[in-house]
Amino acid sequence: MSADWPFGNPVLTASGCGGTGRDLAAYGDLSELGGFVTRSVTLQPRPGGAEPRIVESPSGLVNAIGLQNPGVTAFVREELPPLVELGATVVVSIAGHSLGEYAELSRTLGRTDGVAALEVNLSVPDPVGSGLFDAREPFQAASVVGSCRRDLRAGVLLLVKLRSDVVRVVETAKAAVEAGADAVVVGNALPAALPDGRPGGLSGPAIRPQALRCVAEVARALPDTAVIGCGGIMDADDARAHLDAGARAVQVGTALFHDPTSAFRIARELAPEPDPLPGEDDA
Repeated sequence: MSADWPFGNPVLTASGCGGTGRDLAAYGDLSELGGFVTRSVTLQPRPGGAEPRIVESPSGLVNAIGLQNPGVTAFVREELPPLVELGATVVVSIAGHSLGEYAELSRTLGRTDGVAALEVNLSVPDPVGSGLFDAREPFQAASVVGSCRRDLRAGVLLLVKLRSDVVRVVETAKAAVEAGADAVVVGNALPAALPDGRPGGLSGPAIRPQALRCVAEVARALPDTAVIGCGGIMDADDARAHLDAGARAVQVGTALFHDPTSAFRIARELAPEPDPLPGEDDA
């Protein structure tokens, strides 16, 4: 890999699930998480989808947020500095309409102080409807990763987030790594629909078994590549299942909507027991 692993523990937030970070900081110290992944940032501001944007589904949530964000310029000016001040290890998720947009986002954010890693979002449930580059083919994913890697500053980790497509996830992960990805994030909301028929994404425990299978298959096929598992992780046992399947880290998403302390709690429960002080074993 071309960059050092910047995450002090294996628990990160999932993109879009921790708000701007300032809200989540009311429930725990962001520096105690392995990393904070921002909502996906685009070149220009996006207002997001129409209400309602989130509805409950059996064992999960369906969302149609529409990648609401202020655009990269406002993000760097207004949202990144507070995250750095809060001590977060910042991973900026990026999404673009074209290869050129991905390259510009990577070039801008990769050279901005306080950014530890970029996460290339190639797993939006409805890329065409969202106006994003549709990277459903492995060669298309590789093209995006290559465009981001080209001008990325040394030392910034490049993650690529792939949908948990059991049939093609290994092929796509291999293509992304060969194009320059340092690590692969496996799992995101699956294509679904809101009750009114609008396209959305299903997340939560309902998708955990599929995400877990994809994590295991990618880890088995790419033993030298760091895999980050994402999808329905609600507690420490869920996180351990992904780690046991070969993931090096996990992302917590939907759980934060139910309990904003969940990522902090999981990180604490996964932390190794401290070594005993000299003489304690003899007590």
